[in-house]
Amino acid sequence: MSPDKISLDEPCPVARCVDVIGDRWSLLIIRDVMDGIHRFGDLQRSLNVARNILSNRLHKLIDAEILEMRAASDGTAYQEYILTDKGKQLFPIVVSLRQWGEQYLFGENEAHSILIEKSTGKPVPLMIPTSNEGNLLSTSTTEVLKVNQ
Repeated sequence: MSPDKISLDEPCPVARCVDVIGDRWSLLIIRDVMDGIHRFGDLQRSLNVARNILSNRLHKLIDAEILEMRAASDGTAYQEYILTDKGKQLFPIVVSLRQWGEQYLFGENEAHSILIEKSTGKPVPLMIPTSNEGNLLSTSTTEVLKVNQ
């Protein structure tokens, strides 16, 4: 997405990110495309979202260069929504949200999905920020440094 389509007066990278992908539908579209759902109708059925809302969010994600539209891989007349390289970089964010949700939003025996590594069949380890030296990072061991341009 070009900088003129986001709030340039917002100095916080988190706030700018939320402007682009911070609503429910955008994040769930990204999740579904990561999970292999690529066609409009399939996305609509998976998300149970109104066509106009889905269309709006897809256009927003295309404008932000997170998704791109391509001809269907099976040769049909359909179009498919594919993650760009920029979109693929959102994977750690989606994984972090998933892991936080697994940890805090489900009861002890409540059924839910888990993310596994294909080659081992084991759950993906908890994503935890670490320093260059391998130490665990937290809000008490980090601070935001304002950079003036």
